[in-house]
Amino acid sequence: MNDNRNYKYSIDSVSKRGEFKIVSRFVSKRAKVIDLACGDGTLLKLLKEKKNVKGLGVELAPSGVKAAKRKGVMSIQSRIDVKLPFKDNEFDYAICNVTLHMVMYPETLVSEMVRISKKQIITFPNFAHFLNRLELLFFGRMPQLMLYGYKWFSTGEIHQLSIKDFEQFCLKNNIKILKTEHYGPGRLLSIPIYPLVKLFPNVFASMAVFLTEAKKIK
Repeated sequence: MNDNRNYKYSIDSVSKRGEFKIVSRFVSKRAKVIDLACGDGTLLKLLKEKKNVKGLGVELAPSGVKAAKRKGVMSIQSRIDVKLPFKDNEFDYAICNVTLHMVMYPETLVSEMVRISKKQIITFPNFAHFLNRLELLFFGRMPQLMLYGYKWFSTGEIHQLSIKDFEQFCLKNNIKILKTEHYGPGRLLSIPIYPLVKLFPNVFASMAVFLTEAKKIK
């Protein structure tokens, strides 16, 4: 049975994700970056090569830490939804890529990201995607589209959220959204839907990428 509650990476694991290019565009050259839930270190390695960043990864899975170190990426093992052992604004960017919805305390994670970094990059699947809505409406079950082969009981995705949910969270927690980029399938049944992703991201985007910072209190 497929189960993604405990990730196990091979020592030579290499991740390929569509949002990596967007995250790279959001990061400035030679920045100091922390990647929270860095997995096998692929994203940090990319940022080191493309943007010459100084990076640190934090990963819960021991196999992920080993795979990251094999790539030459500095990585430590730890939970990320707890008080983190770093100083205020110690990093230029804190990144959390497709993991916010998989931690027990996502509000703590975001709060700590805002505390330890000047800017934050957060990505997550948009659970309000229209295919999820249709599956729930017509089949009356937990949508399978964004569980990627897992079941409601065997997935680590315990806090599914939508683009609108995250925007409201930022508003209530004094977090300023600097940039957003959303994407989804370019076509569906030969019908182009990319323009709809741009116009109605909370309905048609499958993935959300946010660049944020703390609001300045006047």
